[in-house]
Amino acid sequence: MTAPMTATAAVRPAGEADPAMPISVRGLTKRYGKFVAVDGIGFDVRPGEIFGLLGPNGAGKTTTLEILEGVRAADGGQAFVAGLDVRRQRREAQRRIGVQLQATSLFPELTVRETLTLFGSFYPRAIPPDELLREVALEEKARAFPQDLSGGQRQRLALALALVNDPRLVFLDEPTTGLDPQSRRMLWDTIVRLRERGKTILLTTHFMDEAQTLCDRIAILDHGRIIAQDTPGGLIGLLGAGATVECALAPAPPDDTLRGLPGVTDARQGLDRALLYTASVEETLVALLRLAAARGSAVDHLHVHAPTLEDVFLKLTGRALRE
Repeated sequence: MTAPMTATAAVRPAGEADPAMPISVRGLTKRYGKFVAVDGIGFDVRPGEIFGLLGPNGAGKTTTLEILEGVRAADGGQAFVAGLDVRRQRREAQRRIGVQLQATSLFPELTVRETLTLFGSFYPRAIPPDELLREVALEEKARAFPQDLSGGQRQRLALALALVNDPRLVFLDEPTTGLDPQSRRMLWDTIVRLRERGKTILLTTHFMDEAQTLCDRIAILDHGRIIAQDTPGGLIGLLGAGATVECALAPAPPDDTLRGLPGVTDARQGLDRALLYTASVEETLVALLRLAAARGSAVDHLHVHAPTLEDVFLKLTGRALRE
């Protein structure tokens, strides 16, 4: 495997956390025995943006959110949320944020509207239930019980509960996991509308398309560390390529041979295919087919696509996100 490329300079911000930011983190650390779940990470979330923590299961995304939400105590570092030190002002910080968990347990005997009314009663000021139902497109389900909702409808109800206190800062922990494509798109639309209304959103996800579509900026986590941080376009730009060529080659040429093809900025063998990142698709394809013919290699499943965050993760770590 080639040495990891250099990520952006903003991967580990130096100095003190900035309480003027909606979220500001420096040197955040969490251990479970000898296992380091969060390893000295640092980032800022700016007002009115969607900031994504992207990484595989076990990368430290949920642990980071739980620390920022005041649910779990950090072992080290600084964390300011809504201008408050989470360690010292946990209760006050929790009153200023909204949280959607991966799974939400609700009272089966309460209707959707009654559930929103109950949760609203926990705060000095709450958005009326009917307004929340319109926000998440659940008006027709106001009298339904949570257990009778579809998966997508339950996630939209969970989002409504996160918004009940009209927070300026919202945490979404893998909000679309387990949803069908239509439900995912509906929830994406709602999240974008929240940003347009000036809310700041921190979300975790292991879906590349979700991060690429929704997020203004992204921090990629792996083994508890932030390995790259930038806009989606900036991260993809680290590849230095305009396209990705995928194909199965049998027998496969060495990676160094593929890297030597015209236009190729990098190349590697995946689990069952070769990936070539190229700045000149036509030159690379012609040279690849000539190479395969000269070596007697069969070329199957040839596919060309624009570079994605999946390509970036593979480049940084040497493995696919879901391996």
